[in-house]
Amino acid sequence: MLITIPAVLGPAELEAVGRLYAQAEFKDGKLSAGMAARRVKHNEELDQQSDVYKQLNGLVMSHLIRHPVFRSAVLPHKLASPFFARYTQGMGYGDHIDDPVMGSPHHYRSDVSTTVFLNPPEEYGDGELVIRTTYGEKAVKLPAGHAVVYPSHSLHRINTVSHGERRVMVTWIQSMVRDAAQRELLFNLNQVRERHLRKAPEDEDTKQLETVYANLVRMWAEV
Repeated sequence: MLITIPAVLGPAELEAVGRLYAQAEFKDGKLSAGMAARRVKHNEELDQQSDVYKQLNGLVMSHLIRHPVFRSAVLPHKLASPFFARYTQGMGYGDHIDDPVMGSPHHYRSDVSTTVFLNPPEEYGDGELVIRTTYGEKAVKLPAGHAVVYPSHSLHRINTVSHGERRVMVTWIQSMVRDAAQRELLFNLNQVRERHLRKAPEDEDTKQLETVYANLVRMWAEV
């Protein structure tokens, strides 16, 4: 399931992100890559020990994890420390798949990958996130502040940036529901459930939907 999430960050937050990026010091992204990814990874990433990283982490991640669409689609259990990256002219990231298990010393399973776009698409040429799905390749290049979530088992790449600078935050989540098909069913069911809760909270159909959704989460969740 590939879902785009609008307005994770608003204008004020994006302005703050821009100021922080302007003063940030970046390092070669290959330093955080595994053996396979290192061959195709060409970007720069913010040092996770820096003060700027801590400010960006607090700003962007706090808005992401509170977003209702994110919570409904991902059903987060454990979240990784994010990476703040930039891609300038000539940089990209070839076909790769995210590591199935991440983190040290506390490990987590990567079920869902998330990218939050931190600057407008007109500020850089190309640089699309291209995700291979069962229905073919899907190119994603979203407005600043928007996010995309997709299964971590998907082969994907970042097209080479032809000009300008692409800025993103990426993170990975271990979901309470491991199976991607089950997560998609729960997300779709929850969309209907929430519409009924808003329109007819006392209706018997609403109560039935609430019961079915709750018990499916109870059946499939791993916590």
